[in-house]
Parts: sequence; structure tokens; C-alpha cells
Amino acid sequence: MGRDRGSRRTPDSRADTRADPADEAGTSPVEFVDDGTGGTVVMIDGHPQSYVQLGDPRLLVFEYVQFLAAVVDVLPEGPVAATHVGGAGLTLPRYVAHTRPGSPQIVLEPAQDVTSAVRQTLPLPRGHRIRVRPVDGRSGLRQLADGSAELVAVDAYAAGRVPAELTSTEWFTDVARVLGAGGLLAMNTADEPSRRHLARLHATIATVLPHTAAIATSEVRKGRRFGNTVLVASAQPLPLTALARRVAMTAFSATLLHGPSLARTLGSAQPFTDEDAEASPEPPRVEGWRVR
Repeated sequence: MGRDRGSRRTPDSRADTRADPADEAGTSPVEFVDDGTGGTVVMIDGHPQSYVQLGDPRLLVFEYVQFLAAVVDVLPEGPVAATHVGGAGLTLPRYVAHTRPGSPQIVLEPAQDVTSAVRQTLPLPRGHRIRVRPVDGRSGLRQLADGSAELVAVDAYAAGRVPAELTSTEWFTDVARVLGAGGLLAMNTADEPSRRHLARLHATIATVLPHTAAIATSEVRKGRRFGNTVLVASAQPLPLTALARRVAMTAFSATLLHGPSLARTLGSAQPFTDEDAEASPEPPRVEGWRVR
């Protein structure tokens, strides 16, 4: 999962940190931190990547996960055929399984040791239809059938950055192929206050999925700090009224930008291609973290 750099401080001293057993042999980067209220923070390489509340999968702590969930909630009622690029704690797949029972879900997560540790420590619910494939997003998506997903959720990070291979026109052309008619792309990314990488990423997506919107907190939207933005896109008009209403229900002061307001915020930019694709900027170092 991506990293919400604005929501962490020094952890509570009562927190219980449990390393995956493989850590002792130096083969796994995963730690599980109990927040003392029944929730668990999944730490990868020392960074918080996911928050999981087994007792209530609807409890979403990180802001960008709430934004991704808002996109899920505006899809037509009933089970959703979802493809997730990036797994970590499997927070969003758990949410979909809980709110849309019977949803067939595919998770593309190359870090097999992370998936094994997560499934051992934070078991998936009974009756789930979540299949995790140990493959990177680019290769895994290539194997999926045309129109096989109603939702493609991209939340993939390596060393705190969205990999360059997940930012190009060629990649999003494949995403559009996998999305069914009216299907939605929801992508979590992070950028510096200048938003130049975000602008190019948005321009890239718009070349193949022309109906777009962006969800971000007010601070990030105004360029006051490094932070996360969820880009939403489709080949058909987005359910903007429903999405704006759902975004307003999140626990954060968030804004849905689209049309001229999004164009003014990001300005013009050149789309990425495989030849010049760039990973998202490296996040600033923040000492400590906390969960809300």
C-alpha cells in the first residue's frame, strides 16, 4: 500500500510489535504493530503500509484508503469484479469482500513473503473470493481477459514510490483493456507540492480513459505538503455526484476535483511513455508515525 505521510507521529509506547517469524532469519521485511484497539499496522521495511481491523474491515485509517473505498462504493450494487495492483495487508480487498459479498477479486502482489506473513497473522475472512497472484502488476494485468474487471485499484509502491512501469501510456492502455464498459480505475499516488509528477500521470491516464477526477485532502490539493492523491478514471462519464457525496463522508477534509477545476489545478503536462516513465517522487523522511 501507499504511504500517507501526513498521518503519523510517534507510536504509543503500549503498541505491541510482532515481527514475522521469518524476520529472525533476515528473509522478511514485515512487522505487525498492534494499535491497542484491535487494529494492526502492517509495517514493510520499517514503513507503515496498511492498517487492518479484523473485527471491522470497514474501519479504514489511512486517508487514501478511504478515498479508494469511496470509489468502490459508487459502483453499481452487488458483487464487484475487482483487480488490485499491490496487496500488502489486503485492506481494500477485505473491505470489498465485506461490503460486496461474493465479489471475485484478484490481487497482483509480487512480494510472496509479505503475502504469506499477512495471511498467517491477519487471516482473510471465511467465504472470501480473493485470489493473490505472486506477480508484478504489469505482467499480471497482461494475463487478464478483456473486460474482466469492473474496478482496477492501483496502490503499488516500492521503497515508498509508485514504480515507473505503472505510470506509462502503455500500462494504462492495458488497464483500459481489462476494464469492462463503465469500469473504474482508482489509483493512489503521491507527489510533492509542485504536483508535476501528478500532472503528467493524470495526462497519461486521460489519453486512454478520458473521464477523470482526483480526490485529495485540502492540504495536498493546495500544494501545502507532500501527500497522496487518488486518481479516478473511466472510458465513460463518472458518477460525479455520487462520488462527491461519498468523499464528503470520509473522515478527512477532502475535495473531489474534475473537469475545469482539475485542469486548473494540474495545468498542462506531457503524458509518460515507457521510454520516459518516472517513479513517483521519494517521500520526505518523517520520524515516527501514529494511526488516527
